[in-house]
Amino acid sequence: MTHTSSTEMTGPVPTEPQPIEVVQPAATPTTRRVDLERGTGIAPYTAVLWDLDGTISDSAPGILNSLRAVLSSYGLPIPGDAELLKHVGPPIHETFAAYGLDPIEATERYRTIYRESDSFIGDPYPGVLQVIRDVHAAGIPQSTATSKPESSAAVILESYGVADQFLTITGASDDEVRSAKADVIEEALRRLDVAGVDLSNVLMIGDRFYDVQGSAAHGVPAVYVSWGYGRLGEEAGSVAVADSAERLRAFLALD
Repeated sequence: MTHTSSTEMTGPVPTEPQPIEVVQPAATPTTRRVDLERGTGIAPYTAVLWDLDGTISDSAPGILNSLRAVLSSYGLPIPGDAELLKHVGPPIHETFAAYGLDPIEATERYRTIYRESDSFIGDPYPGVLQVIRDVHAAGIPQSTATSKPESSAAVILESYGVADQFLTITGASDDEVRSAKADVIEEALRRLDVAGVDLSNVLMIGDRFYDVQGSAAHGVPAVYVSWGYGRLGEEAGSVAVADSAERLRAFLALD
């Protein structure tokens, strides 16, 4: 049953982030060569795609608090962190549909709460911004490929001082027509292609199986970073696992 909303939100709205524990796979010290349409998984790379939440930005506290606030406003019980954390990565409207809410209405409410929260920007993961700068300095074109709306992604990357390191910032469209990770990756590749970028050896960097599977759907291998919000097993299909910015840097052959 679809829940209807009231104009004014009711119920307790948590303001403090809850502790989050994620079981991640260990890093793999070497990679394996693959033969995909747009990549081998071996440096040097001709273009790099980046997920945002859980890969560049530690955005979970803001996202989880906003999810709690929305569910509370509809009078729904608030799941624990382990359950809520599953919704960091996929399109947010799918989350609300799964809870029986009107996805358009609930998403609009969520975005309002999220953008006004103190934890909207979130903290960048240690060392990752420097990796982004070094990829750019090496002359490798970069694009984001995030299910977060492009407008929000741009604000976050600008606040980090790295928005200009990306040839294009690609994310979900505000109307959610483009929100699935495979669709976002397809659009990122299209924009890079239009810009004349060589797409013969592209690499996706992400922390969820959505990144691994979404990129594979377009012939792009993925390296899985284990500092994000995925869980053991989500790295399946990736060409390697990196547990630190230093390991990612080595995988990208930036040293």
